[in-house]
Amino acid sequence: LLSPCSKLGVSRWIEEVEEPSFAGLSLHHFYRALDVLWEYKERLEEDLFRRRQDLFSQEVDLVFFDTTTVSFQGEGPEGLAEHGYSRDRRPDLRQIVVAVAMTKGGVPIAHEVFPGSTSDIKSFAQVISSLKARFPIGRVIVVSDRGTVSQGNLELLSELGLSYIVGVRMRRVREVGEEILSRPGRYRQVAENLKVKEVRHQGKRYIVCLNEEEAERERKAREEMVEKLREKLARGGLKALVGSRGWRKYLRVRGAEVEIDEEVLKGEARYDGKYVLLTDSDLPADQVALAYKGLWRVEAAFRQLKDQLELGPIYHWTEPRVRAHVAVCFLAFLLEVELERRLREQGVGASFREVISDLKRVKAVHLEVKGKRYLARTELSGRAYQGFRVAGVAVPPRVAAL
Repeated sequence: LLSPCSKLGVSRWIEEVEEPSFAGLSLHHFYRALDVLWEYKERLEEDLFRRRQDLFSQEVDLVFFDTTTVSFQGEGPEGLAEHGYSRDRRPDLRQIVVAVAMTKGGVPIAHEVFPGSTSDIKSFAQVISSLKARFPIGRVIVVSDRGTVSQGNLELLSELGLSYIVGVRMRRVREVGEEILSRPGRYRQVAENLKVKEVRHQGKRYIVCLNEEEAERERKAREEMVEKLREKLARGGLKALVGSRGWRKYLRVRGAEVEIDEEVLKGEARYDGKYVLLTDSDLPADQVALAYKGLWRVEAAFRQLKDQLELGPIYHWTEPRVRAHVAVCFLAFLLEVELERRLREQGVGASFREVISDLKRVKAVHLEVKGKRYLARTELSGRAYQGFRVAGVAVPPRVAAL
């Protein structure tokens, strides 16, 4: 967490840290530790879950689950490092698929690693079966972003006994524009800038979500666009719009005449500030909408794992060490989430990263006075003291005899 880096980087980092127990450690110790970690991966996750269960006892009725891909530099282990659909847009590289399950409050529960060619649905089935066997989870609802789950996959989820909440690509699904959005009905306030209404059509259950602030922004943006379009047409007619493909759908051409298509504009207005969800669950409409909004936590978790905790690219060549590398990143992320929770609970008005930055400024200084050796620390600055407190670690003394 203090300095995410490779195992080689860690072997150098410990030389900069004052910790007596690090003495004698070298690079091969860290690689061997990976082998041990993988053996205890499931036991660690289950023990950590039990220790924190009272914190989210009401949250495991709904588990968020998503996958990402992590690429290799090199070939990677055979049977695990494979080509597949790359979320990093690097189909040329071998990869693995990493699945993470989280509570609706954003607490990581467990993770799994699959070969790089594994589809989401296959990983869904395997992980969910494992989760239900290992943890006291009531039901699992698969929550997925717009356009990432096909109709065939939805049917497969139903066959597996799993409910789903998925975003619908409104402009690509004809019945949404023609039937769902045009259906009358009153919206209910769910949260700030979120209203919902339920629509049933041909045996399917849709939840229409409305953000009125976003609707106003989209309306103004369209009005500004139309005004510019009118100005261009007034100056040069159709010739003034050569190369402007994005505007063509708003125009109606009749022979040599061109005008703005008001019907298209009215149709666009139906989408302002809205998104549509499709679900087969029995959750109330407001909970469906809030569950979908909670998907950002999983997406943010993957960004954190990849960007801040250096989940990838991977340089290991054996399967156990690849899996252990992912486990290290997962445990670091879990620790970060826990520390963030404690910072919030104790009213520390700072983020985890801000506290870590202040902690990194604390230095240890070796002194020798009249033949006696001492270890002194620099003054705590910023929120370093709160960092020790929320971690449950005693603040080192200002000066200590060695």
